[in-house]
Amino acid sequence: MRTSRAEHVIRNLAAVLAVAFFLLPIVWLFSTSFKLQRDTFQLPPLWLGFEPTWNNFAFAINQIRVGQFVLNSVVISAGTTLASVVLGTLGGYAVARSRLRLMSASSYFFLVLLMIPPVAMLVPFYLIMRDLGLLGTYLAVIILDTVYNAPFVVWMMSNYFRSVSTEMEQAALVDGASHFQAFAQVALPLALPGLIASVLYCVIFSWNDFIFALLLTSPSTKTVPLAIMGQFSTAQLQWGYMAALSVFAVLPMLLLALALNRYFVQGLTAGATKG
Repeated sequence: MRTSRAEHVIRNLAAVLAVAFFLLPIVWLFSTSFKLQRDTFQLPPLWLGFEPTWNNFAFAINQIRVGQFVLNSVVISAGTTLASVVLGTLGGYAVARSRLRLMSASSYFFLVLLMIPPVAMLVPFYLIMRDLGLLGTYLAVIILDTVYNAPFVVWMMSNYFRSVSTEMEQAALVDGASHFQAFAQVALPLALPGLIASVLYCVIFSWNDFIFALLLTSPSTKTVPLAIMGQFSTAQLQWGYMAALSVFAVLPMLLLALALNRYFVQGLTAGATKG
């Protein structure tokens, strides 16, 4: 049945309104980062027509030294993503290729681990990291983030590897390839969308992590979300400074998500339905 012109217009209008609704906070954030303090609380809000200023970004770079916070976030996100994807991909492949029925169903057990509230893990992990002498280091946050990210990767990749025909791997083995070569050269390339989706999920989760970083980092290893929280005070809230810092937190992930959006959506939808 062909869609009428009116229905087509209504659908497009609804899509535009939905996109505008979800983009409104982003537009407000970026506009506030260029506003003077006096313009932040104007009623009605000044979306355009205000006097732009770079003072908020200059303060964030020179006084708050946001570059160090960004570097800390990059180190923690990269370490977490690398550990989670390596462990989760190998674990997912083992689960997908296991002939044991219990092992085959265990991928959902890893997904259940994500239902544990992060707050419930804070005190035990804090004590463990204290006893290991890792408090205040990058490694403490990387380990705890990996504990939460790796189970998701196992679940995602196990479903993807189940969709890869074992006959192709067996053919590679007959041709003289080792089991690891069959995995790396046959199974892994075919599961690339799921791998990219897992990478993006791990990066976003670890980049935006607040509660683990708050408890386990030191002043020299604090991340961007903690720098934003540092602008809260009992006297006043520096909305312009907070907005400028938030731009440093949002923009890298926004660009990464836009670049990998096609793979992310494909990976999540296929990973949720395969197997």
